[in-house]
Amino acid sequence: MIEFQNVSFAYDKGSPVIRDLSFRVEDGQSVGLIGANGAGKSTVMKLLLGLLTGEGKILVDGLEVRKENLFQIRRKLGFVLQNSDNQMFMPTVYEDMIFAPLNYGLSRPEAEARVDRALGLLGLEELKHRHNHKLSGGEKRMAAIATILAMEPEAILMDEPTAALDPYNRRIVINIIRGLSQTKIITSHDLDMILDTCDRVILLSHGELVADGPADAILRDKALLERNRMELPLRFSGK
Repeated sequence: MIEFQNVSFAYDKGSPVIRDLSFRVEDGQSVGLIGANGAGKSTVMKLLLGLLTGEGKILVDGLEVRKENLFQIRRKLGFVLQNSDNQMFMPTVYEDMIFAPLNYGLSRPEAEARVDRALGLLGLEELKHRHNHKLSGGEKRMAAIATILAMEPEAILMDEPTAALDPYNRRIVINIIRGLSQTKIITSHDLDMILDTCDRVILLSHGELVADGPADAILRDKALLERNRMELPLRFSGK
C-alpha cells in the first residue's frame, strides 16, 4: 500500500537527510520505524504526507505523492502527532473529531456516526463532550487517536505515541494501537512499545536503511542496535 522508491531528500544544499531509501509496506502491516536522533524518521513521515518533496518516488495505494494527489492521499493517511496539543485545537473532543469528516464533505449525520464509531471502538465514549484543556496527557493522546480514526483512514502514522506518558496510560495506548486493524507506521525510541505493537521493524541510520525484518529478530540484535546508537529493549536487556 505504501512504497518508497529510491527516495532522497536534503533540507539544504548540504548532505542528504534521506539517502536512496526504498521499502514497501503492505496493507495491514504494523511497521516500527526506528533509529537514533537524526536518523531521518520524522523526515520520512513528512515526505509520505507530502509536506516535503524529495527525489525518487513515493506511492500510497498506487497514487504518487505529488501536489495534485495530496487531497486523495491525505484522506487515506491519518497522522497522530507526537504532541497532542498540536493536534487537538478545538474546544472539545467532539468538535475536534467531527472537524475533518465535515471538511471532507460528509453530511453531519454521517460525520457524527464516524465520531461515535471511533469512540466506541476505543471505549472512549465518556470523552466525547470533554473539554480538551481538562484532559490528562493519556486521555488527550487517546482522544487524538480517536480523532484520526473518525477520518476512517486506510493507514495510520504515529510519531512517538507513548512519549511522556505514565506507565498506566502507556499501556492503554499500546493496547489501543494493537487493536487497530489499519496499516500502521510508528516512529519511536520506546523499543519495548515497538516490540508490543509492530510485526516488522525498519532501522534507519543517517537517512539510510540498515535493517528491515521481523521486529523480534532486529530488536534482539544487540550488536546491530549498538552500532546504530540504540540499546536493546528492556525486555531483552536483562535489566
